[in-house]
Amino acid sequence: MTDPAADEPGSGDTETYEGTVLVGEDFEAVEGRVVVEDGAIAAIEEASVASDDIVCPAFVNAHTHIGDSVAKEAGRRLDLDALVAPPDGLKHRILRETPDEELVAAMRRSLRYMHATGTTAHVEFREGVAGVDAIAAAVDGLPVESVVLGRETVAAMEHPFAAGFGASGARDADFDAERAATRAAGKLFGIHAGERDPHDLDAAMDLDPDHLVHVVHPEERHLDRLAAEGWPVVVCPRSNLVTGVGVPPLRDLLDRTTVALGTDNVMLDSPSMFREMEFAAKLTDATAVEVLRMATAAGAAVAGLNCGAIEPGRDARLLVLDGDSDNLAGVRDPVRAVVRRAGQGDVKAVVP
Repeated sequence: MTDPAADEPGSGDTETYEGTVLVGEDFEAVEGRVVVEDGAIAAIEEASVASDDIVCPAFVNAHTHIGDSVAKEAGRRLDLDALVAPPDGLKHRILRETPDEELVAAMRRSLRYMHATGTTAHVEFREGVAGVDAIAAAVDGLPVESVVLGRETVAAMEHPFAAGFGASGARDADFDAERAATRAAGKLFGIHAGERDPHDLDAAMDLDPDHLVHVVHPEERHLDRLAAEGWPVVVCPRSNLVTGVGVPPLRDLLDRTTVALGTDNVMLDSPSMFREMEFAAKLTDATAVEVLRMATAAGAAVAGLNCGAIEPGRDARLLVLDGDSDNLAGVRDPVRAVVRRAGQGDVKAVVP
């Protein structure tokens, strides 16, 4: 059993989580406990413990659009542009037509589900100032951190709740002014690129983004630029298959740069990192360690957060799984179990 226990009753300053602890960015399986003090990991203690739990970093979902939580499974048989291209894709029409209160309530439900499935932070692309206002209202009071990249206008990026600018793609507009304003503000700049073909990748890379999203169709020169410049890439393989654009070349990307994992639009897929990890692991030749790193430490790096690995000094964002559940009992490789097998029913605790 996990044993969150304060040093003094009611102090809440120190807690411990026991079991098989997946330590560091290579997720070495260590029997023992994680000691948490004042919200940070203070120590990992190797010891013989009675708990069957698996303690791993909580997930960082590196690319989401949760505004379309009001339109789950809408748009059957529509192509990518008809679904989500601005300004009049189905998603954008639905967002314009839906009352703010309904949008906020739907996003809040998605955020609660994300936390219940082990996610404590996400990078969210949100449309306009009103969109940033809406996500700020939706996440208020929930134990999830929304790293919001405002879209469409510089004003959305400059919103106090926004961490940067999220560009739709270089084929949609010239984002030089937005990139310059974001850089001047010291904020993050992310851009969709290479989703349906390679033709917008050069222009996206010329903007020197903080990260690129999708990169399903890189050519060799794009891979060379990734290796040289070190731009992180966020992949969303389930979404890419739903929209019919293909599967990102994970091996090529992982061999060249940091790769993180996102779930993309809620209208297309549930924001479950369990599902995204299993899909990525079974569809590609990425190892379980690589996929779990994509869902944790790499996502934290993209978001600029001090979490994603169980190491002293990191923020204590943890996921505790019941290793004795009917689903996980008998597991021989805990990293593969988290990536390929675990689900919401195995979750015992999400910290915080």
